[in-house]
Amino acid sequence: MKSFVGQPIVAAAGFQPARPSRQLWGRRFRLPTAGHSIFQKYAIFLLSLAVAAQAQQLQRLPPMSRPVSLDNSQRIRDLLRAGTINLSLQDALALAIENNLDIELQRFTLPQADTELQRAKGGGIVRGLNYTLSEVPVGVGGPLSPLVTSPAATGSVTNGTSVPTNALELGVLGEPQDNYSMQGTILQSNGSNVPIYDPAIVGGLNWSHVSTPETDLLAYGQPNLVTQGFTANAGVQQSFSTGGQVSVNFDNSHQSTNALNTSYNPYTGSSLGLNITQPLLRGFGIGLNRRFIRIAGNERRITSLLFQQQLIVTVYGVVRLYTDFVALYEDEKVKAETVRAAEKLLSDTNAQVEAGTLAPVEATRANAEVFSTRQDLINARGLLEEQEAILKNVLTRSEDEAIRSAHVIPTATLEIPAQDEVRPIQELIGEAVANRPDLGQARLQVENNIIGLQGAKNATLPEVDLVGMAQNNGLAGPLTGFSSSSNQPFSGGYGSVLGQVLARDYPTFGIGVQVTLPIRNRIAESDLARDELQVKQSQVRAAQLQNQAKLEVEDALIAIRRSRFAYEAAEQALKFQQESLDAEQAKFEVGASTAFFVIQYESLLAQAKSTEVAAKSSYVKARAALQRAMGSIVTDNNISFDAAVKGKM
Repeated sequence: MKSFVGQPIVAAAGFQPARPSRQLWGRRFRLPTAGHSIFQKYAIFLLSLAVAAQAQQLQRLPPMSRPVSLDNSQRIRDLLRAGTINLSLQDALALAIENNLDIELQRFTLPQADTELQRAKGGGIVRGLNYTLSEVPVGVGGPLSPLVTSPAATGSVTNGTSVPTNALELGVLGEPQDNYSMQGTILQSNGSNVPIYDPAIVGGLNWSHVSTPETDLLAYGQPNLVTQGFTANAGVQQSFSTGGQVSVNFDNSHQSTNALNTSYNPYTGSSLGLNITQPLLRGFGIGLNRRFIRIAGNERRITSLLFQQQLIVTVYGVVRLYTDFVALYEDEKVKAETVRAAEKLLSDTNAQVEAGTLAPVEATRANAEVFSTRQDLINARGLLEEQEAILKNVLTRSEDEAIRSAHVIPTATLEIPAQDEVRPIQELIGEAVANRPDLGQARLQVENNIIGLQGAKNATLPEVDLVGMAQNNGLAGPLTGFSSSSNQPFSGGYGSVLGQVLARDYPTFGIGVQVTLPIRNRIAESDLARDELQVKQSQVRAAQLQNQAKLEVEDALIAIRRSRFAYEAAEQALKFQQESLDAEQAKFEVGASTAFFVIQYESLLAQAKSTEVAAKSSYVKARAALQRAMGSIVTDNNISFDAAVKGKM
């Protein structure tokens, strides 16, 4: 009988390495086969089985996932030129896919689902998933946005100017959290136990020395009965999806005693047995016992859908931040143009005051307007810088000095198409319900809750198990002088024992039913009642999420129509405000108007320009909101799911 084990166990058993014959864990050993008793060899064999099983298990371990990397992708370096980053929307989206840490966090949930499935296939219960996703920070918003123009952001000052406020105090830097769990933080009960499907090798080695004082010398012929024993047992057990368990046991014992009246001393016993247990009520059924495997399979699909949802919220957030950044960039140009107009008005006013055609108070008004417009320009630049910092934080994993000091220059402009695509709202809602990943994963969660309910129902049943056993026995040993005949049936060594076992000379078998009928089963009954309520709650939450999706589609359509009408009105208002200012400036040049009226028209024109920019950005964001509500914003921006998983665009 050949066997091999690793160095630690060989050393623990007292054996020294011999010539190499087989390899395990990078070391070669040959175990001795001569000069040792059969039980020593059996012990070595049992230890070898344990080490070999451990080595095989190490080979089956899942590969380690890739290490965490906080380095930015090369794309940001390629876009960085002479202290500026020329950024298009597609570049921003590509950087977000490659660098955004919220997306990177979700990438690690994909292999987590594989570990869940592997655990369930081994007979374990699932550990659950994290359904919390992170939105992109709100940002400071575009020109004339409620956040920028609210009293908390601007303070109560004169019309046309604002006082800068810290963005952190306005709560625009944090990432809102969305929880997509249908059952909240309270999990379902585990229900009835599932079998452990991974087979196991069991065994044991024991040596004992027992001294028993005897008052009756006729019983054993010794006042101190000394018994020494050695047992070496091994077996294999395996459970099945029906709920049944099968075990095969090979037991061996070697006993010696100082008793004078025994026929065999020492003697050897051995048995080879088969035990079968099959539940008939609680724990019975393939569908029941494989429920966690089905749940883990759904969780793999859920993690993929959650990753898609994280892509959607991140892409939408980047589109929104970039759109606001472009709007703020254009609004800064408007504010700078307004400053130049105010400075020109001041120069013209001073010239007319010196010529005596205007009162000196007009120069004072023109001076006030210059500083007011400069204040607006300072605020516009501050908002742009804050939005730039937020945008860079979303698009990078870490900021070094070069990235932190670089200025982002948007290469895209805000464009509104000549006309919108008109589709029936019911068609859009139906497409959103069918395609949105958050609704898909919600349906899978409800399905998992219904699957898990099987276990809670089964746990309320009584335990009725069918048990059966079959065992072959053998016994042998050398005869003692106490034996009355030299031809005893058990005379021999370990070979005789194995011969008796294999020939089934002394079989034992039986079959029976074990019943455990609880008088009250309040734990299982209360778990079932609560799990049924949780299933109903998850169905209601899924319906709420679907209604929310319908509302988001309808609201986005309303926002698109409203922003288009607002843009058309702002475009006309800008046209007429420009004409009004031109007319007033013409009157001012001939002395028929004052700086006061020119300042008013310049302020109205600046406001009209900012309103037009805001209307454009509002339309672009409303269109992105519709794409998010439809679940199509990722594909509409030509982003591949596989590329997003790999993090390489």
